[in-house]
Amino acid sequence: MRKSLFLIWYLLLGSGPLFAEEITLLYTGETHGALYHCDCPAEPDGGIARRAALVRKLRGENPNTLLLDSGAFFAGGIMDANSQNTELDKARTRVNVKGMELMGYDAAAIGDDEFSFGREFLEEIIEKAKMDFLSCNIKLKKTSAYIIKEVAGLKVGIIGVSTPLKKEKTGGLDVFSPEAEVSSIVAELKKKSADIIILLSHLGETDDTALISKVSGIDILISGHSRAKEEIYSKVGPVLVLRPAWQGRRLGKAKLVIKDKKIADFKVENIRLSSEIPDDRAILSILPECFSDANCRQEGSMGTCQDRGTNKSRCVFTRATEIPLTIIVPKICKVCDTADIIKFLKNKLPGLNVSYLHYPDDKAKQMVDNLKIKGLPAYILDKTIEGEKNFNELNKDLLNKEGGYYILRPSFTGISYFLGREKIKGKFDVFISLYDKNMSGVIGAIRDFKPAVHFLALEKNGEIEAAKGKPEVEEDMRSLCVYKYYPENFYDYIACRAENIQSTWWEDCLGKQEQDREKIMACAKGQEGKALLLENTGLTRELQIMFGPAYLMDNQEVFGTSGVPSREELKKTLGRD
Repeated sequence: MRKSLFLIWYLLLGSGPLFAEEITLLYTGETHGALYHCDCPAEPDGGIARRAALVRKLRGENPNTLLLDSGAFFAGGIMDANSQNTELDKARTRVNVKGMELMGYDAAAIGDDEFSFGREFLEEIIEKAKMDFLSCNIKLKKTSAYIIKEVAGLKVGIIGVSTPLKKEKTGGLDVFSPEAEVSSIVAELKKKSADIIILLSHLGETDDTALISKVSGIDILISGHSRAKEEIYSKVGPVLVLRPAWQGRRLGKAKLVIKDKKIADFKVENIRLSSEIPDDRAILSILPECFSDANCRQEGSMGTCQDRGTNKSRCVFTRATEIPLTIIVPKICKVCDTADIIKFLKNKLPGLNVSYLHYPDDKAKQMVDNLKIKGLPAYILDKTIEGEKNFNELNKDLLNKEGGYYILRPSFTGISYFLGREKIKGKFDVFISLYDKNMSGVIGAIRDFKPAVHFLALEKNGEIEAAKGKPEVEEDMRSLCVYKYYPENFYDYIACRAENIQSTWWEDCLGKQEQDREKIMACAKGQEGKALLLENTGLTRELQIMFGPAYLMDNQEVFGTSGVPSREELKKTLGRD
Protein backbone atom coordinates (compact mmCIF):
# COMPACT_ATOMS: atom_id res chain seq x y z
CA MET A 1 0.00 0.00 0.00
CA ARG A 2 2.86 2.35 0.84
CA LYS A 3 4.46 1.63 -2.52
CA SER A 4 1.22 2.49 -4.33
CA LEU A 5 0.86 5.78 -2.50
CA PHE A 6 4.50 6.59 -3.12
CA LEU A 7 4.12 5.78 -6.81
CA ILE A 8 1.05 8.04 -7.12
CA TRP A 9 2.87 10.83 -5.25
CA TYR A 10 5.92 10.42 -7.48
CA LEU A 11 3.86 10.52 -10.68
CA LEU A 12 2.00 13.63 -9.59
CA LEU A 13 4.89 15.59 -8.10
CA GLY A 14 8.19 14.00 -8.80
CA SER A 15 8.14 13.33 -12.52
CA GLY A 16 7.65 16.94 -13.72
CA PRO A 17 4.55 19.02 -14.45
CA LEU A 18 1.60 17.20 -15.91
CA PHE A 19 -0.69 20.20 -16.15
CA ALA A 20 -0.40 23.47 -18.02
CA GLU A 21 0.22 26.72 -16.17
CA GLU A 22 -1.19 30.09 -17.22
CA ILE A 23 0.76 33.34 -17.05
CA THR A 24 -0.92 36.67 -17.77
CA LEU A 25 1.08 39.49 -19.34
CA LEU A 26 -0.41 42.95 -18.97
CA TYR A 27 1.40 45.62 -20.96
CA THR A 28 1.42 49.24 -22.09
CA GLY A 29 3.67 51.44 -24.20
CA GLU A 30 3.62 54.85 -25.90
CA THR A 31 1.40 56.25 -23.12
CA HIS A 32 3.13 59.68 -23.24
CA GLY A 33 2.01 60.64 -19.77
CA ALA A 34 -1.69 60.44 -20.65
CA LEU A 35 -3.30 60.62 -17.21
CA TYR A 36 -6.95 61.05 -18.17
CA HIS A 37 -9.22 59.40 -20.72
CA CYS A 38 -8.89 60.76 -24.26
CA ASP A 39 -11.01 63.56 -25.69
CA CYS A 40 -12.28 61.35 -28.53
CA PRO A 41 -15.65 61.39 -30.32
CA ALA A 42 -15.70 57.59 -30.33
CA GLU A 43 -14.38 55.44 -27.49
CA PRO A 44 -13.20 58.17 -25.05
CA ASP A 45 -11.13 55.56 -23.25
CA GLY A 46 -7.99 55.49 -21.14
CA GLY A 47 -6.76 57.08 -17.93
CA ILE A 48 -4.43 55.71 -15.28
CA ALA A 49 -7.18 55.44 -12.64
CA ARG A 50 -9.19 53.05 -14.84
CA ARG A 51 -6.03 51.17 -15.80
CA ALA A 52 -5.11 50.60 -12.16
CA ALA A 53 -8.59 49.28 -11.35
CA LEU A 54 -8.46 46.85 -14.29
CA VAL A 55 -4.94 45.68 -13.39
CA ARG A 56 -6.10 44.96 -9.83
CA LYS A 57 -9.08 42.98 -11.13
CA LEU A 58 -6.97 40.91 -13.56
CA ARG A 59 -4.33 40.19 -10.92
CA GLY A 60 -7.12 38.89 -8.72
CA GLU A 61 -8.15 36.50 -11.47
CA ASN A 62 -4.60 35.21 -11.95
CA PRO A 63 -1.83 35.96 -9.41
CA ASN A 64 0.71 34.75 -11.99
CA THR A 65 0.68 38.13 -13.71
CA LEU A 66 3.40 40.45 -15.00
CA LEU A 67 2.80 44.16 -15.72
CA LEU A 68 5.24 45.70 -18.23
CA ASP A 69 5.79 48.86 -20.30
CA SER A 70 7.81 49.18 -23.51
CA GLY A 71 8.73 52.85 -23.03
CA ALA A 72 7.64 56.45 -23.83
CA PHE A 73 5.76 56.87 -20.55
CA PHE A 74 7.21 60.36 -19.99
CA ALA A 75 5.18 63.39 -21.06
CA GLY A 76 6.56 66.15 -23.27
CA GLY A 77 7.84 64.34 -26.36
CA ILE A 78 6.85 65.27 -29.90
CA MET A 79 4.11 62.63 -29.84
CA ASP A 80 2.56 63.96 -26.62
CA ALA A 81 -0.80 65.41 -27.66
CA ASN A 82 -1.31 66.88 -24.16
CA SER A 83 1.99 68.77 -23.94
CA GLN A 84 1.76 72.34 -22.58
CA ASN A 85 5.06 73.54 -21.15
CA THR A 86 8.14 72.04 -19.54
CA GLU A 87 7.08 72.46 -15.92
CA LEU A 88 3.55 71.09 -16.40
CA ASP A 89 4.88 68.22 -18.54
CA LYS A 90 7.42 67.35 -15.84
CA ALA A 91 4.66 67.41 -13.22
CA ARG A 92 2.50 65.14 -15.38
CA THR A 93 5.44 62.77 -15.78
CA ARG A 94 5.95 62.56 -12.01
CA VAL A 95 2.28 61.73 -11.49
CA ASN A 96 2.33 59.13 -14.27
CA VAL A 97 5.41 57.35 -12.90
CA LYS A 98 3.96 57.42 -9.37
CA GLY A 99 0.80 55.88 -10.80
CA MET A 100 2.84 53.12 -12.48
CA GLU A 101 4.57 52.49 -9.16
CA LEU A 102 1.23 52.21 -7.34
CA MET A 103 -0.01 49.78 -10.01
CA GLY A 104 3.03 47.59 -9.32
CA TYR A 105 4.72 47.61 -12.73
CA ASP A 106 7.33 44.87 -12.79
CA ALA A 107 9.49 46.66 -15.37
CA ALA A 108 9.54 49.50 -17.89
CA ALA A 109 11.93 50.03 -20.79
CA ILE A 110 13.69 53.37 -21.26
CA GLY A 111 12.63 55.01 -24.53
CA ASP A 112 13.75 58.19 -26.30
CA ASP A 113 10.96 60.26 -24.71
CA GLU A 114 12.37 59.50 -21.29
CA PHE A 115 15.26 61.85 -22.21
CA SER A 116 12.91 64.71 -23.18
CA PHE A 117 13.82 66.73 -20.08
CA GLY A 118 17.45 65.68 -19.96
CA ARG A 119 19.47 62.99 -18.25
CA GLU A 120 19.34 64.57 -14.77
CA PHE A 121 15.55 64.60 -14.61
CA LEU A 122 15.37 60.99 -15.81
CA GLU A 123 17.88 59.87 -13.19
CA GLU A 124 15.94 61.79 -10.53
CA ILE A 125 12.75 59.92 -11.47
CA ILE A 126 14.55 56.56 -11.51
CA GLU A 127 16.19 57.27 -8.13
CA LYS A 128 12.84 57.94 -6.41
CA ALA A 129 10.57 55.39 -8.10
CA LYS A 130 10.14 51.93 -6.60
CA MET A 131 10.11 49.93 -9.82
CA ASP A 132 12.62 48.48 -12.30
CA PHE A 133 13.71 50.51 -15.33
CA LEU A 134 15.49 48.55 -18.04
CA SER A 135 17.94 49.33 -20.86
CA CYS A 136 20.69 47.03 -22.02
CA ASN A 137 22.24 49.50 -24.48
CA ILE A 138 22.17 52.76 -22.46
CA LYS A 139 23.83 52.46 -19.03
CA LEU A 140 22.03 54.72 -16.56
CA LYS A 141 22.30 54.86 -12.77
CA LYS A 142 19.83 52.60 -11.00
CA THR A 143 18.78 50.85 -14.24
CA SER A 144 19.41 47.27 -15.22
CA ALA A 145 19.88 45.55 -18.53
CA TYR A 146 17.45 42.84 -17.44
CA ILE A 147 15.64 41.29 -14.50
CA ILE A 148 14.49 37.74 -13.78
CA LYS A 149 11.03 37.23 -12.28
CA GLU A 150 9.80 33.95 -10.84
CA VAL A 151 6.24 33.36 -12.02
CA ALA A 152 4.29 30.11 -11.72
CA GLY A 153 7.49 28.23 -10.98
CA LEU A 154 9.16 29.61 -14.11
CA LYS A 155 12.09 31.97 -14.55
CA VAL A 156 11.05 34.82 -16.84
CA GLY A 157 13.88 36.99 -18.12
CA ILE A 158 12.87 40.54 -19.07
CA ILE A 159 15.24 42.71 -21.14
CA GLY A 160 14.92 46.40 -22.04
CA VAL A 161 16.40 47.92 -25.19
CA SER A 162 16.32 51.63 -26.02
CA THR A 163 16.11 53.69 -29.18
CA PRO A 164 19.61 54.53 -30.49
CA LEU A 165 20.16 58.20 -29.62
CA LYS A 166 22.93 60.73 -30.14
CA LYS A 167 25.27 61.26 -27.19
CA GLU A 168 24.04 64.83 -26.73
CA LYS A 169 20.46 63.59 -26.28
CA THR A 170 21.53 61.14 -23.55
CA GLY A 171 23.57 63.70 -21.65
CA GLY A 172 26.89 62.20 -22.67
CA LEU A 173 26.04 58.54 -22.14
CA ASP A 174 27.26 56.04 -24.71
CA VAL A 175 24.62 54.15 -26.68
CA PHE A 176 25.63 50.62 -27.58
CA SER A 177 24.54 48.36 -30.43
CA PRO A 178 21.07 46.94 -29.68
CA GLU A 179 21.83 43.70 -31.50
CA ALA A 180 25.12 43.03 -29.71
CA GLU A 181 23.75 43.90 -26.28
CA VAL A 182 20.49 41.95 -26.63
CA SER A 183 22.38 38.92 -27.97
CA SER A 184 24.77 39.02 -25.02
CA ILE A 185 21.95 39.34 -22.47
CA VAL A 186 19.93 36.51 -24.03
CA ALA A 187 23.00 34.25 -23.72
CA GLU A 188 23.45 35.34 -20.09
CA LEU A 189 19.79 34.63 -19.28
CA LYS A 190 20.05 31.19 -20.85
CA LYS A 191 23.05 30.45 -18.60
CA LYS A 192 20.88 31.48 -15.65
CA SER A 193 18.22 28.98 -16.78
CA ALA A 194 15.59 31.51 -17.86
CA ASP A 195 12.61 29.58 -19.22
CA ILE A 196 10.95 32.46 -21.10
CA ILE A 197 12.60 35.65 -22.39
CA ILE A 198 10.62 38.86 -22.95
CA LEU A 199 12.13 41.85 -24.77
CA LEU A 200 10.72 45.31 -24.03
CA SER A 201 11.85 47.10 -27.16
CA HIS A 202 11.77 50.78 -28.00
CA LEU A 203 13.53 50.41 -31.35
CA GLY A 204 10.50 50.61 -33.67
CA GLU A 205 8.91 47.79 -35.63
CA THR A 206 11.33 47.72 -38.57
CA ASP A 207 14.37 47.45 -36.30
CA ASP A 208 12.52 45.01 -34.03
CA THR A 209 11.95 42.67 -36.96
CA ALA A 210 15.58 42.89 -38.03
CA LEU A 211 16.76 42.25 -34.46
CA ILE A 212 14.67 39.17 -33.74
CA SER A 213 15.56 37.69 -37.12
CA LYS A 214 19.24 37.78 -36.05
CA VAL A 215 19.04 37.09 -32.31
CA SER A 216 17.50 33.76 -31.35
CA GLY A 217 16.10 32.85 -27.97
CA ILE A 218 13.54 35.64 -27.54
CA ASP A 219 10.01 34.35 -26.92
CA ILE A 220 8.00 37.58 -26.71
CA LEU A 221 8.67 41.13 -27.89
CA ILE A 222 6.56 44.04 -26.64
CA SER A 223 7.05 46.84 -29.13
CA GLY A 224 7.34 50.61 -28.81
CA HIS A 225 8.50 53.72 -30.68
CA SER A 226 5.72 53.48 -33.25
CA ARG A 227 1.98 54.00 -33.47
CA ALA A 228 0.16 50.75 -32.87
CA LYS A 229 -1.06 48.97 -35.97
CA GLU A 230 -4.55 47.57 -36.34
CA GLU A 231 -3.13 44.09 -35.64
CA ILE A 232 -2.53 43.90 -31.90
CA TYR A 233 -0.06 41.04 -32.29
CA SER A 234 1.80 39.00 -34.90
CA LYS A 235 4.26 36.14 -35.09
CA VAL A 236 7.71 36.83 -36.53
CA GLY A 237 9.18 33.36 -36.80
CA PRO A 238 8.85 31.88 -33.30
CA VAL A 239 8.57 35.30 -31.61
CA LEU A 240 5.21 36.64 -30.45
CA VAL A 241 5.16 40.40 -31.09
CA LEU A 242 2.72 42.37 -28.92
CA ARG A 243 1.66 45.92 -29.79
CA PRO A 244 0.39 48.16 -26.97
CA ALA A 245 -2.49 50.58 -27.48
CA TRP A 246 -1.77 54.26 -28.12
CA GLN A 247 -1.82 56.58 -25.06
CA GLY A 248 -2.89 53.74 -22.79
CA ARG A 249 -6.45 53.83 -24.10
CA ARG A 250 -6.54 50.05 -23.82
CA LEU A 251 -4.64 47.59 -21.66
CA GLY A 252 -2.81 44.83 -23.51
CA LYS A 253 -3.37 41.35 -22.16
CA ALA A 254 -1.68 38.15 -23.31
CA LYS A 255 -2.69 34.90 -21.66
CA LEU A 256 0.14 32.40 -22.03
CA VAL A 257 -0.42 28.67 -21.65
CA ILE A 258 2.82 27.07 -20.44
CA LYS A 259 3.66 23.40 -20.85
CA ASP A 260 7.09 21.90 -20.13
CA LYS A 261 8.32 25.44 -19.44
CA LYS A 262 7.49 26.57 -22.98
CA ILE A 263 4.68 28.69 -24.43
CA ALA A 264 2.24 26.12 -25.82
CA ASP A 265 -0.59 28.52 -26.64
CA PHE A 266 -1.60 32.14 -26.21
CA LYS A 267 -4.54 34.51 -26.45
CA VAL A 268 -4.07 38.26 -26.98
CA GLU A 269 -6.54 41.10 -26.49
CA ASN A 270 -6.52 44.84 -25.95
CA ILE A 271 -9.11 45.66 -23.27
CA ARG A 272 -10.91 49.00 -23.50
CA LEU A 273 -10.45 51.33 -20.55
CA SER A 274 -14.01 52.57 -20.86
CA SER A 275 -16.20 54.50 -18.44
CA GLU A 276 -17.62 51.17 -17.23
CA ILE A 277 -14.39 50.64 -15.27
CA PRO A 278 -14.47 52.50 -11.92
CA ASP A 279 -11.52 54.73 -11.03
CA ASP A 280 -8.96 53.32 -8.61
CA ARG A 281 -9.04 55.24 -5.30
CA ALA A 282 -5.28 55.04 -4.68
CA ILE A 283 -4.63 56.63 -8.07
CA LEU A 284 -7.26 59.30 -7.51
CA SER A 285 -5.45 60.29 -4.30
CA ILE A 286 -2.35 61.36 -6.32
CA LEU A 287 -4.12 62.56 -9.47
CA PRO A 288 -4.71 66.32 -9.83
CA GLU A 289 -8.24 67.17 -10.88
CA CYS A 290 -6.88 68.73 -14.07
CA PHE A 291 -3.79 69.78 -15.97
CA SER A 292 -5.62 71.72 -18.68
CA ASP A 293 -9.07 72.99 -19.64
CA ALA A 294 -9.45 69.87 -21.80
CA ASN A 295 -9.61 67.79 -18.60
CA CYS A 296 -12.66 69.76 -17.42
CA ARG A 297 -15.79 68.36 -19.03
CA GLN A 298 -19.41 68.84 -18.08
CA GLU A 299 -22.32 68.67 -20.49
CA GLY A 300 -23.59 72.09 -21.48
CA SER A 301 -20.74 73.94 -19.74
CA MET A 302 -17.32 75.34 -20.51
CA GLY A 303 -14.62 74.17 -18.11
CA THR A 304 -11.54 76.07 -16.94
CA CYS A 305 -8.70 74.41 -15.03
CA GLN A 306 -7.41 76.50 -12.13
CA ASP A 307 -4.09 75.82 -10.33
CA ARG A 308 -3.43 73.30 -13.05
CA GLY A 309 -1.29 70.26 -12.31
CA THR A 310 -1.23 70.79 -8.52
CA ASN A 311 -3.05 69.10 -5.68
CA LYS A 312 -5.17 72.28 -5.47
CA SER A 313 -6.26 72.12 -9.11
CA ARG A 314 -9.96 72.28 -9.78
CA CYS A 315 -12.38 72.65 -12.66
CA VAL A 316 -14.58 75.73 -12.72
CA PHE A 317 -17.61 75.55 -15.02
CA THR A 318 -19.66 78.27 -16.65
CA ARG A 319 -22.76 77.85 -18.74
CA ALA A 320 -21.73 77.47 -22.37
CA THR A 321 -22.97 79.81 -25.09
CA GLU A 322 -25.62 78.16 -27.23
CA ILE A 323 -24.19 77.33 -30.68
CA PRO A 324 -26.84 76.32 -33.26
CA LEU A 325 -25.87 73.40 -35.49
CA THR A 326 -28.10 72.53 -38.42
CA ILE A 327 -27.59 69.10 -39.97
CA ILE A 328 -29.08 68.45 -43.39
CA VAL A 329 -29.76 64.79 -44.10
CA PRO A 330 -31.70 63.02 -46.86
CA LYS A 331 -35.20 61.88 -45.97
CA ILE A 332 -34.15 58.35 -46.83
CA CYS A 333 -30.53 57.33 -46.28
CA LYS A 334 -29.52 53.92 -45.00
CA VAL A 335 -25.93 54.87 -44.18
CA CYS A 336 -26.16 58.48 -42.92
CA ASP A 337 -24.91 58.34 -39.33
CA THR A 338 -24.27 61.66 -37.56
CA ALA A 339 -23.69 60.49 -33.97
CA ASP A 340 -19.87 60.50 -33.95
CA ILE A 341 -19.58 63.97 -35.49
CA ILE A 342 -22.08 65.40 -32.99
CA LYS A 343 -20.17 63.79 -30.14
CA PHE A 344 -16.91 65.30 -31.41
CA LEU A 345 -18.44 68.77 -31.73
CA LYS A 346 -20.00 68.64 -28.27
CA ASN A 347 -16.56 67.98 -26.81
CA LYS A 348 -15.35 71.19 -28.47
CA LEU A 349 -18.59 73.19 -28.21
CA PRO A 350 -20.48 72.20 -25.04
CA GLY A 351 -23.35 74.58 -25.84
CA LEU A 352 -24.14 72.87 -29.14
CA ASN A 353 -27.85 72.89 -30.01
CA VAL A 354 -28.60 70.41 -32.80
CA SER A 355 -31.50 70.53 -35.25
CA TYR A 356 -32.17 68.63 -38.48
CA LEU A 357 -33.48 69.52 -41.92
CA HIS A 358 -34.53 66.79 -44.33
CA TYR A 359 -33.63 67.01 -47.99
CA PRO A 360 -35.40 67.65 -50.39
CA ASP A 361 -37.85 69.60 -48.19
CA ASP A 362 -38.04 73.24 -49.28
CA LYS A 363 -35.98 74.77 -46.48
CA ALA A 364 -33.27 72.10 -46.77
CA LYS A 365 -33.15 72.43 -50.57
CA GLN A 366 -32.87 76.21 -50.37
CA MET A 367 -29.98 75.99 -47.91
CA VAL A 368 -28.24 73.33 -50.03
CA ASP A 369 -28.48 75.57 -53.12
CA ASN A 370 -27.41 78.76 -51.32
CA LEU A 371 -24.41 77.15 -49.65
CA LYS A 372 -23.38 75.08 -52.71
CA ILE A 373 -23.50 71.81 -50.80
CA LYS A 374 -22.63 68.75 -52.90
CA GLY A 375 -23.10 65.91 -50.40
CA LEU A 376 -24.95 64.98 -47.23
CA PRO A 377 -24.99 64.94 -44.25
CA ALA A 378 -23.98 68.61 -44.12
CA TYR A 379 -23.08 70.19 -40.78
CA ILE A 380 -23.77 73.94 -40.68
CA LEU A 381 -22.76 76.12 -37.71
CA ASP A 382 -24.12 79.53 -36.87
CA LYS A 383 -21.62 82.43 -36.84
CA THR A 384 -21.97 82.65 -33.03
CA ILE A 385 -19.22 80.01 -33.03
CA GLU A 386 -16.75 82.85 -33.65
CA GLY A 387 -16.91 83.77 -29.95
CA GLU A 388 -15.95 80.28 -28.71
CA LYS A 389 -12.43 79.62 -27.39
CA ASN A 390 -12.08 76.54 -29.63
CA PHE A 391 -13.13 78.46 -32.74
CA ASN A 392 -9.62 79.12 -34.07
CA GLU A 393 -8.65 75.46 -33.71
CA LEU A 394 -11.77 74.29 -35.56
CA ASN A 395 -11.65 77.03 -38.20
CA LYS A 396 -8.04 76.30 -39.10
CA ASP A 397 -8.52 72.63 -39.90
CA LEU A 398 -12.20 71.77 -40.23
CA LEU A 399 -14.42 74.67 -41.32
CA ASN A 400 -15.30 76.38 -44.60
CA LYS A 401 -17.06 79.75 -44.46
CA GLU A 402 -19.96 80.15 -46.89
CA GLY A 403 -22.88 82.60 -46.92
CA GLY A 404 -22.43 83.72 -43.31
CA TYR A 405 -22.24 80.14 -41.99
CA TYR A 406 -19.41 77.75 -41.12
CA ILE A 407 -19.68 74.31 -42.74
CA LEU A 408 -17.68 71.29 -41.62
CA ARG A 409 -15.45 70.13 -44.44
CA PRO A 410 -16.61 66.92 -46.17
CA SER A 411 -13.02 65.66 -46.02
CA PHE A 412 -13.51 65.50 -42.23
CA THR A 413 -17.14 64.43 -41.92
CA GLY A 414 -17.29 62.19 -44.97
CA ILE A 415 -20.15 62.08 -47.44
CA SER A 416 -22.85 59.43 -47.30
CA TYR A 417 -25.20 60.78 -49.96
CA PHE A 418 -24.17 62.52 -53.18
CA LEU A 419 -26.53 65.22 -54.42
CA GLY A 420 -27.24 65.69 -58.10
CA ARG A 421 -26.67 62.04 -58.99
CA GLU A 422 -29.41 60.03 -60.63
CA LYS A 423 -30.73 57.23 -58.46
CA ILE A 424 -30.18 53.88 -60.19
CA LYS A 425 -31.88 51.24 -58.09
CA GLY A 426 -29.70 48.16 -57.60
CA LYS A 427 -26.50 49.68 -58.98
CA PHE A 428 -23.57 48.69 -56.78
CA ASP A 429 -19.97 49.93 -57.12
CA VAL A 430 -16.99 49.10 -54.92
CA PHE A 431 -13.67 50.91 -54.59
CA ILE A 432 -10.76 48.71 -53.53
CA SER A 433 -7.03 48.14 -53.36
CA LEU A 434 -5.86 44.57 -53.86
CA TYR A 435 -3.09 45.40 -51.36
CA ASP A 436 -5.59 45.86 -48.51
CA LYS A 437 -4.85 43.15 -45.93
CA ASN A 438 -8.55 42.24 -45.72
CA MET A 439 -9.20 42.27 -49.46
CA SER A 440 -9.35 38.52 -49.98
CA GLY A 441 -12.21 38.34 -47.47
CA VAL A 442 -13.88 41.47 -48.84
CA ILE A 443 -13.93 40.02 -52.36
CA GLY A 444 -15.41 36.81 -51.01
CA ALA A 445 -18.19 38.82 -49.34
CA ILE A 446 -19.07 41.06 -52.32
CA ARG A 447 -18.71 38.83 -55.35
CA ASP A 448 -22.22 37.34 -55.12
CA PHE A 449 -23.61 40.88 -55.54
CA LYS A 450 -21.60 41.36 -58.77
CA PRO A 451 -20.59 44.97 -58.15
CA ALA A 452 -18.62 47.10 -60.59
CA VAL A 453 -15.05 47.17 -59.24
CA HIS A 454 -13.06 50.42 -59.25
CA PHE A 455 -9.44 50.60 -58.18
CA LEU A 456 -7.98 53.25 -55.87
CA ALA A 457 -5.58 54.92 -58.28
CA LEU A 458 -5.35 58.55 -59.39
CA GLU A 459 -3.83 60.39 -62.32
CA LYS A 460 -1.24 63.01 -61.41
CA ASN A 461 0.84 64.99 -63.92
CA GLY A 462 0.09 62.46 -66.63
CA GLU A 463 1.10 59.48 -64.47
CA ILE A 464 -1.12 57.05 -62.60
CA GLU A 465 -0.34 56.69 -58.89
CA ALA A 466 -1.50 54.30 -56.17
CA ALA A 467 -0.70 53.90 -52.47
CA LYS A 468 1.71 51.00 -53.03
CA GLY A 469 3.37 52.65 -55.98
CA LYS A 470 4.19 51.10 -59.34
CA PRO A 471 3.52 47.46 -58.34
CA GLU A 472 -0.09 48.33 -57.44
CA VAL A 473 -0.65 50.29 -60.65
CA GLU A 474 0.72 47.40 -62.71
CA GLU A 475 -1.49 44.90 -60.89
CA ASP A 476 -4.56 47.09 -61.43
CA MET A 477 -3.84 47.19 -65.16
CA ARG A 478 -3.32 43.41 -65.36
CA SER A 479 -6.61 42.86 -63.52
CA LEU A 480 -8.49 45.11 -65.94
CA CYS A 481 -6.90 43.37 -68.91
CA VAL A 482 -8.15 40.06 -67.49
CA TYR A 483 -11.60 41.64 -67.16
CA LYS A 484 -11.57 42.88 -70.77
CA TYR A 485 -10.60 39.57 -72.36
CA TYR A 486 -11.90 37.04 -69.84
CA PRO A 487 -14.65 38.75 -67.78
CA GLU A 488 -15.94 35.44 -66.43
CA ASN A 489 -12.55 34.88 -64.75
CA PHE A 490 -12.16 38.38 -63.30
CA TYR A 491 -13.33 37.71 -59.73
CA ASP A 492 -11.36 34.48 -59.49
CA TYR A 493 -8.27 36.34 -60.64
CA ILE A 494 -8.52 39.32 -58.23
CA ALA A 495 -9.46 37.03 -55.32
CA CYS A 496 -6.37 34.93 -56.03
CA ARG A 497 -4.13 38.01 -56.32
CA ALA A 498 -5.54 39.59 -53.14
CA GLU A 499 -4.66 36.42 -51.26
CA ASN A 500 -1.12 36.33 -52.71
CA ILE A 501 -0.48 39.99 -53.52
CA GLN A 502 3.21 39.95 -52.58
CA SER A 503 3.91 37.13 -55.01
CA THR A 504 5.26 38.10 -58.43
CA TRP A 505 3.78 34.91 -59.94
CA TRP A 506 0.57 36.59 -61.07
CA GLU A 507 0.25 34.05 -63.90
CA ASP A 508 -0.66 31.38 -61.33
CA CYS A 509 -3.97 33.22 -60.82
CA LEU A 510 -4.99 32.99 -64.49
CA GLY A 511 -6.33 29.48 -64.04
CA LYS A 512 -7.62 27.97 -67.25
CA GLN A 513 -6.52 31.01 -69.24
CA GLU A 514 -2.84 30.51 -68.48
CA GLN A 515 -2.10 30.03 -72.18
CA ASP A 516 -3.10 33.66 -72.78
CA ARG A 517 -0.45 35.12 -70.49
CA GLU A 518 1.18 36.98 -73.38
CA LYS A 519 -2.08 38.69 -74.32
CA ILE A 520 -2.58 39.91 -70.74
CA MET A 521 1.03 41.11 -70.53
CA ALA A 522 0.84 42.98 -73.82
CA CYS A 523 -2.37 44.68 -72.73
CA ALA A 524 -1.08 45.63 -69.28
CA LYS A 525 2.29 46.93 -70.48
CA GLY A 526 0.93 49.08 -73.28
CA GLN A 527 -1.35 52.08 -73.67
CA GLU A 528 -4.32 49.72 -73.61
CA GLY A 529 -3.79 48.92 -69.92
CA LYS A 530 -3.31 52.58 -69.00
CA ALA A 531 -6.48 53.57 -70.88
CA LEU A 532 -8.45 50.82 -69.13
CA LEU A 533 -7.24 52.00 -65.72
CA LEU A 534 -8.01 55.65 -66.41
CA GLU A 535 -11.52 54.69 -67.49
CA ASN A 536 -11.96 52.39 -64.48
CA THR A 537 -10.90 55.05 -61.98
CA GLY A 538 -13.03 57.82 -63.47
CA LEU A 539 -15.70 57.36 -60.80
CA THR A 540 -13.02 57.15 -58.11
CA ARG A 541 -11.76 60.58 -59.18
CA GLU A 542 -15.24 62.05 -59.59
CA LEU A 543 -16.29 61.10 -56.05
CA GLN A 544 -12.81 61.81 -54.64
CA ILE A 545 -12.65 58.45 -52.90
CA MET A 546 -9.18 58.05 -51.41
CA PHE A 547 -9.56 55.03 -49.14
CA GLY A 548 -11.29 51.69 -49.31
CA PRO A 549 -13.04 49.46 -49.26
CA ALA A 550 -15.82 51.92 -50.09
CA TYR A 551 -19.20 51.13 -51.59
CA LEU A 552 -21.59 53.21 -53.74
CA MET A 553 -25.20 52.07 -53.54
CA ASP A 554 -27.92 53.02 -56.03
CA ASN A 555 -25.46 55.55 -57.54
CA GLN A 556 -26.10 57.89 -54.57
CA GLU A 557 -25.19 56.52 -51.14
CA VAL A 558 -21.59 55.75 -50.21
CA PHE A 559 -20.30 53.90 -47.15
CA GLY A 560 -17.20 52.13 -45.94
CA THR A 561 -16.44 49.06 -43.86
CA SER A 562 -13.75 48.16 -41.36
CA GLY A 563 -12.43 44.66 -41.73
CA VAL A 564 -14.44 42.11 -43.70
CA PRO A 565 -18.20 42.72 -43.98
CA SER A 566 -20.53 39.76 -43.77
CA ARG A 567 -22.83 38.90 -46.67
CA GLU A 568 -25.77 39.33 -44.30
CA GLU A 569 -24.71 42.88 -43.40
CA LEU A 570 -24.35 43.78 -47.07
CA LYS A 571 -27.70 42.23 -47.94
CA LYS A 572 -29.41 44.28 -45.27
CA THR A 573 -27.71 47.53 -46.30
CA LEU A 574 -28.35 46.96 -49.99
CA GLY A 575 -31.95 45.95 -49.39
CA ARG A 576 -31.54 42.56 -51.01
CA ASP A 577 -33.06 40.36 -48.33
